[in-house]
Amino acid sequence: MKVMTTGALLLTLTALGCGPGHMDREPDHGSTIPIGSGAIADPFLAARQAFENPGGMWTPEQVADQGATLRELGLAMAPSVFRDPTAHPLGAVVFLGGCSASFVSPDGLIITNHHCATGALQYNSKAGANLMQDGFLAATRKDEKSNGPAARVYVTRSFVDVTARVREGIEQVADDRKRYELIQQRSKELVAGCEQGRPELRCNVVSYYGGEQYILIEQLEIRDVRLVYAPAEAIGSYGGETDNWRWPRHSGDFAFFRAYVGPDLKPADYDEKNVPYRPRHHLAIATEPLKPHDLVFVVGYPARTTRLRTAQEVAEAVDWSYPRRLELCQDYMALLDRLGKQDEQLAIKGRRLRKGLSNAAINTKGMLDGLVRGGLKDQKAALEKQLVAWAAAQADHPGVDQAIGNLAKHYAKYRGQRDADAATQEAVWMSTLLGAADIIVHMAEQRVLPDAKRHPDFQRRNHKRIEQQQQYVQRRYARELDQAKLALALERAARLPAAKQPALLELVVGQSKPTKAAIDKAVKALYEQTKLEDVDERIRLFREATSGDLQKSADPFIQLALKLRPVLQAVEDRADGYKGATILDRPKYITALRAKRGGVLAPDANATLRITYGTVRGYRPQPDAPLHAPFTTLSEMVSKHTGQVPFNAPKNLLEAAKSGPFEPYVHAGIREVPVDFLTDLDITGGNSGSPTLDAQGKLVGLAFDGNYESIASDWLFMPDVTRSIHVDIRYALWIMDRVDGADHLLAEMGIEPKLP
Repeated sequence: MKVMTTGALLLTLTALGCGPGHMDREPDHGSTIPIGSGAIADPFLAARQAFENPGGMWTPEQVADQGATLRELGLAMAPSVFRDPTAHPLGAVVFLGGCSASFVSPDGLIITNHHCATGALQYNSKAGANLMQDGFLAATRKDEKSNGPAARVYVTRSFVDVTARVREGIEQVADDRKRYELIQQRSKELVAGCEQGRPELRCNVVSYYGGEQYILIEQLEIRDVRLVYAPAEAIGSYGGETDNWRWPRHSGDFAFFRAYVGPDLKPADYDEKNVPYRPRHHLAIATEPLKPHDLVFVVGYPARTTRLRTAQEVAEAVDWSYPRRLELCQDYMALLDRLGKQDEQLAIKGRRLRKGLSNAAINTKGMLDGLVRGGLKDQKAALEKQLVAWAAAQADHPGVDQAIGNLAKHYAKYRGQRDADAATQEAVWMSTLLGAADIIVHMAEQRVLPDAKRHPDFQRRNHKRIEQQQQYVQRRYARELDQAKLALALERAARLPAAKQPALLELVVGQSKPTKAAIDKAVKALYEQTKLEDVDERIRLFREATSGDLQKSADPFIQLALKLRPVLQAVEDRADGYKGATILDRPKYITALRAKRGGVLAPDANATLRITYGTVRGYRPQPDAPLHAPFTTLSEMVSKHTGQVPFNAPKNLLEAAKSGPFEPYVHAGIREVPVDFLTDLDITGGNSGSPTLDAQGKLVGLAFDGNYESIASDWLFMPDVTRSIHVDIRYALWIMDRVDGADHLLAEMGIEPKLP
């Protein structure tokens, strides 16, 4: 399950430290299109069967440039439609801040994954009304529930290349951190110019190819997002952790939101007077049945890949960051499980984090298995040696070996305190109150500066977002939960060798030995004496407090944050210095890599709009293993039902599966309602909820997961085994029609309900 927290969470966990061959061909059932009483052969079938996906999360322009390949695979649109991200179909695809999604009606109805709705379901849950478990369906638009003040929908409006402005003269800046600060200052100026006089927009300058290119991206920011429909967890997450990252799969991983704007049709905060947003474009539901080998696309906002990193960086991930991340996930999962068993309310409040950690743990284990047991670490090292040898023979690519060596030196220089840095950041991230106290202290420091000179996070454009985030997290705050997480973070820090322990330990515990008892006692005192549990007090201090005010504060979290701020600033300075150093050398490495590959190279994922394309097909997890078929079915899902979590299909689904009817949602080739399907597409975290489109640009499913064997493809694409998993739109429609009675939503999408 490539959940939001595999996009957002894995990025946070990263900050905390934490050979191609042709595919076997499946049987071609369903490979002809019935017309009248006969059938005609698919003229593109042979090309699609022979196609071996090279991988690539491509920018829109790069896909448009691959028109010849797309035509061979049966594209039924002009390739030029992919060049304009504001035109159909790309203009219908949106970003939720962690997941991807798409508009499916002219009234702002949005479809995404069920697991992308976990935050909205949690926000609206309480003891006795657990929407995360039971699901939700708004009978009317008045019944649609707010996803919370921090919820967002981003509609991309434009891309502008600003590389020349951002990179001008950076080679002449000798100091690494000052070089990064110069880039940051230029980015702030570009953003300010983009947003000036247009409060409805959110602009960002984003780095591609390790700083070789910079793009100014303009997005409409919709701030009123509401929960419309999510099936029960026993449908949306059927199979749970047992089936996560596995095939065959039978999850109905879909949900619906709606975007709202003010009566003036401009983005506004939640208000009952707001009206549905009218998007310029929305996706139509496919009418042609999806079959094996069909051409498909996924359009979305993948969060992060690392294919353009060096062999040394692979080794760092294998030796340090991935083992640390795996241990972190396991430790906090055990804590959340223990607390959840004691109290239903704690279980609800910790549920979203628990699911994200579980997903990240499986992902991390898969990375390690692929890089070590699968040999990708050695493969990356061998490919790098080949690149260096190739570049040495080219007159126009000098110094590639030196650039690679410099990147290793930069890491050694700036990441030498990685254990203490990661432990400090972990504690701040895990504790709502410590994190809030640091924001308050940091804001007080920044307040005295002109807005243009402030750290980007603390400029006025972000103040409302910070306040809304505090309001949002309050819904899942519980003292017992927050206190336990901070204590665990400190216990984990205390396990480090004395020389690597963070200063935070002594700041909390004092000079005494940081035993569990000493940590628990000190942390308990913090929570018993603080006023920061009051969200209004946190927001007041954020808005008003000066550094002088905070120095006089008796609040223990504020005093701790004041002492910790120089430590965190040093962590941030080291991170900025590392970025500033690599900005000169990484582009040299990537430029040579692109040239060696013939001039075409997809950038690593960076949470910007991307397109990946390929075909519907199964795979063999091992060369001698049986071939996995590309579709799973309703009857298979029913056969897995045990009545126990996670294979506890709802009673009304089982009854509908037994009695029917099933038309028009049946797959002709397998004579059943399809549930999920496989493709050879290249996706990663952040692609969750991405629409899967057919050759006509119509919606055939939603990407929601990948197979375990492909997890390490974030480092090196593996065409033989890399598969993405999608919920079939026919299953979603069948659930809505025959199980949950969401007829009004079907009608809104242009689908006629078939159940009387």
